Amino acid sequence: MRRMNLPAVAPEAYQAVLGLEKYIRGNLDHTVLELVKIRASMLNGCAFCVDMHSRDALAAGESSRRLFAVAAWRDAPFFDERERTALALTDAVTRLGEHGVPDEVWDAAAKVWSEKELADLIVAIATINVWNRISVSTRNEPPIEV
Repeated sequence: MRRMNLPAVAPEAYQAVLGLEKYIRGNLDHTVLELVKIRASMLNGCAFCVDMHSRDALAAGESSRRLFAVAAWRDAPFFDERERTALALTDAVTRLGEHGVPDEVWDAAAKVWSEKELADLIVAIATINVWNRISVSTRNEPPIEV
């Protein structure tokens, strides 16, 4: 059961996060953005966001096969180099451990993304992690029927 309707309780905070969301939607490739959102949401156990972003990606023409493979992206042959580095960076930033993002993950991403694109990718990963933490902590559940 949902614990809180955060947008109603703290609308200014919600609008601030929504501002980040609007920024990344206009500055990052849509396909990569949805893959990043789905992967981070899987890692964070956010059913609401996995459901929402999977439906969004399907509606935008993404294949169900690729979406299912996000869970095992390292072993799946369906992703190009830019998508793979984005997913690796998503894993590292989402699971941010004691030693931060490993150099090999950063260096691989920096080889295929411009500095501005990499900055936008980091903002995208950070933003979905904020949304995940809001949804998980408030127990925001996906709709049963769509």
